[in-house]
Amino acid sequence: MPSSTPSPEPCTAAPVLIFDSGVGGLSVVRALRAQLPGVPLAYVCDNAAMPYGTKPDHWLVQRIVAVCLAAVAASGARALVVACNTASTLALDALRAALSIPVVGTVPAIKPAAALSGSGVIGLLATSATVTRPYTDKLINDFAGHCTVVRVAADGLVEQAERLLAGEPLDDRGLDQGLAPLWRDAGLDTVVLGCTHFPLLRDRFDARAPRPVQWVDSGAAIARRVAQVLDTLPPAVNTTGDSAWATGPVSPGLIRGFAGFGFGEPRPLPLPAPSPTP
Repeated sequence: MPSSTPSPEPCTAAPVLIFDSGVGGLSVVRALRAQLPGVPLAYVCDNAAMPYGTKPDHWLVQRIVAVCLAAVAASGARALVVACNTASTLALDALRAALSIPVVGTVPAIKPAAALSGSGVIGLLATSATVTRPYTDKLINDFAGHCTVVRVAADGLVEQAERLLAGEPLDDRGLDQGLAPLWRDAGLDTVVLGCTHFPLLRDRFDARAPRPVQWVDSGAAIARRVAQVLDTLPPAVNTTGDSAWATGPVSPGLIRGFAGFGFGEPRPLPLPAPSPTP
């Protein structure tokens, strides 16, 4: 019986694979292209399971590992970037145990934000899953114990970022409501964009801020870490362009969003077996 996991593309050089539940990881792609021009990239979005924040942790770990294993096999990746805070806090250990290639995770940029803040009041704008994680508590205790941290769960902004890249109109009221809790502390001067979707909306956020603030994300730090990892691996030459996969429907908007970051039309990613409904 033929395997349901696709074989690597025969002529594609080994890329760095970026994984996210949706298009948020494209903000990390932007940082990777700036830091590592010419390095071949691949992308997989698990859009069939979006949003991750509503799923049980145990189900998510199994799902993330299954999707990443299939995508690594399809792309022949030499390194994996988990460009999702929720997936990183849940599944990094499981992914590293299951894969033989290096795995780079994503964490909210609380440490650099605390160092940048002049007032000592910083915001954490993230999804509910990230805002409430014990992992986030530890980051704040370790690196921002001297700061006041305003935690804002803004799950609705994920959809706004997806709409932006699909070329669909944004909900201005939804944007304002998502950001409003940040402005209640007049001393806040720095905001951590704790979801990889949110840097895609940075210009919209800046236009709505009632005063100048510093927006800090993890993209540059992830790119630097990937550069360090690639230094230990054999070189690769990009000969066929960058590829993308999706686990769910490939809409015209999804095609448009990926094209804006140099990827071709996402291809369906077959999984070994259907994931059970959470």
